[in-house]
Amino acid sequence: MDPSVRQKSSPVSSKMGNRDSWHESLARAIRDPDVLFERLGLPTESLEPARRASQLFPLFVPESFLQRMEPGNLADPLLMQVLPLDVENWPSPGAAIDAVGDTQSRRAPGLLHKYHGRALMIATGVCAVHCRYCFRRHYQYELEPRRLDEWEPALEVLSRDESIQEVLLSGGDPLMLTDSRLTEIIRRLEIIPHLKRLRIHSRMPIVLPNRVSQSLIELLTGSRLTPIMVVHANHPREIAGDCEQSLRQLVRSGITTLNQSVLLRGINDNADTLTELSERLINVGVIPYYLHQLDLVQGTTHFQVDESAGQSILAELRTRLPGYAVPQYVRELPGQPHKTPL
Repeated sequence: MDPSVRQKSSPVSSKMGNRDSWHESLARAIRDPDVLFERLGLPTESLEPARRASQLFPLFVPESFLQRMEPGNLADPLLMQVLPLDVENWPSPGAAIDAVGDTQSRRAPGLLHKYHGRALMIATGVCAVHCRYCFRRHYQYELEPRRLDEWEPALEVLSRDESIQEVLLSGGDPLMLTDSRLTEIIRRLEIIPHLKRLRIHSRMPIVLPNRVSQSLIELLTGSRLTPIMVVHANHPREIAGDCEQSLRQLVRSGITTLNQSVLLRGINDNADTLTELSERLINVGVIPYYLHQLDLVQGTTHFQVDESAGQSILAELRTRLPGYAVPQYVRELPGQPHKTPL
């Protein structure tokens, strides 16, 4: 859909039909700051900055995620994750374009290899939501494979390296691929005998929950590769309604489901919020996995929380939660053989 086309306004409280496919839901996602402001009744003085910031990094918000936002509140913690701001275009001393060393770990088109025993495939460059803190907002996705035949060099590297047992599908968001395209990739991975596990990193079960369909679950559970799903929620209000249902569906299908979050200023940088997030995740069977220190990428540093503050928050979480509900507080440093605990 052309972002210049205004969507017809409808109340924020309206419900999506259960019969909608995820493709239909995606087509209705909000791409225009004017529509976002109209739908949420946001103060218009903030509209022009949102328009400017969305020129460099476009706005994209699915309907389901919008439904969980509080109308009229610019400080809504879900809105803050997706609202374009002028500050994104300000100079950011100390920030980088590639803060995590993706470029230096690229072994073939679409294939990153940072850690022993596992490698990551950039399955697609598109997402179902544009998070303003995205660490790959400057990634050159146009250089990566799109057609199946373009994956041959990466598959050859995986075939030759018997130390790799696990492949991660990331992006972008790999669940933006159709089930048929996912099937093609998974079948190619399955014939590599030393591969044992398939991990999918996706925000879609959170922001576009109807992507978790029975056909997707059958595809993942029917593979010889052990499936692991890593979802991404930052605030407890994300775990509600159809999102909660999609997470339960994943867990009850037998797919190990983990959550990773990013510590974000003004959104989840306190023990109360992160305690509630962990409790909501555990209550649907999802294990809190990582709490990431923000990667200092150009355009994202206004979300940064001081590392010492993060350590204090984690110390408080340990007093409030059972050990299995406390995420690991980590940062990713280029060239290191693992995430760095903080």
